[in-house]
Amino acid sequence: MITYYDDKSVRITSTEIRVDQHRHPLTQVHRIWQRRGARSWSALAGRGMVGVAFLAPVATAIIGLVTALTIDASPTVTIALIGGSILVGLVIIPIADLLLGLLDDSYDRGAHLLELWADVRGTPVLLVSDRDALRVGRIHRALRRAVEAALASQASAPTRATPGRATPGRAVPTRAAPTRPALPRPAPGSADRRASGGGRRAAQ
Repeated sequence: MITYYDDKSVRITSTEIRVDQHRHPLTQVHRIWQRRGARSWSALAGRGMVGVAFLAPVATAIIGLVTALTIDASPTVTIALIGGSILVGLVIIPIADLLLGLLDDSYDRGAHLLELWADVRGTPVLLVSDRDALRVGRIHRALRRAVEAALASQASAPTRATPGRATPGRAVPTRAAPTRPALPRPAPGSADRRASGGGRRAAQ
């Protein structure tokens, strides 16, 4: 048995797909498609917060530098503003990698709820509903590969021939008629010797 996908709630093998406690044989799965559901506003809000946390120190540093260079202040105040602005801008360096990773994850998951559907025994069935676009895509591709492999193996399976019926491309053996054993033929001249012997006995 081949396992195409396996996680905490979905398992796809060469024979079936299991979603939680529901099992569907692959031979009954015929059509697979994705559908985009409702928008997740919480995902958009989280993405916006990450963006604000990333841009706020940079914007504060730029504003501080512009203010220090434009106002008419003493050199001590100007130097203090410039130094403080630079320090605020440097705050973003240690957390930049973390914030960029969170932003990438939010785009990978997407802002819409994704649904994976399939026709099972002619009825549309919702298999997976998740906001993680990467996970839904992996399940979709794995299910397609498993269904195609199952259909190919089912089509290439040998069919059993019923007795008395001819299968295409195969000749039906015929029974040969029983042959009778050949009788020994008399040796040449034996019939004449028998006839002559009989005539001699009659003459006597």
